[in-house]
Amino acid sequence: MTRQQIKNSSKMLKKNCMGKNDVTEDMVGEIDKGKFIEDKNVMCYIACIYQMSQLVKNNKLNYEASIKQVDLMFPPDMKEAMKASIENCKDISKKYKDICEASYWTAKCIYDDNPKNFIFA
Repeated sequence: MTRQQIKNSSKMLKKNCMGKNDVTEDMVGEIDKGKFIEDKNVMCYIACIYQMSQLVKNNKLNYEASIKQVDLMFPPDMKEAMKASIENCKDISKKYKDICEASYWTAKCIYDDNPKNFIFA
């Protein structure tokens, strides 16, 4: 899939998770550009996207599921870079008991590690 196809396919997830977590487009619309607002609702929105993308197992981010999603969905020229970023950030979530915080700080780490290839709903 292309970057745009990934964004298009995640519109339903985005709409659903925005409603569940009481966030606005202003709050979450530019996460893929590095705009991470430190707000509990934004954190839980990111967790919701990850849960609906099946990256969360037993209320924890799942490294293997993340790698599998990249293999399935990302354009070939972005796969290795994204997998490297996921690898570099895989231990971040262990610092947080709360899935919202774990998801937020992991997403931010992946963005900071490789902003060019970061895609988010």
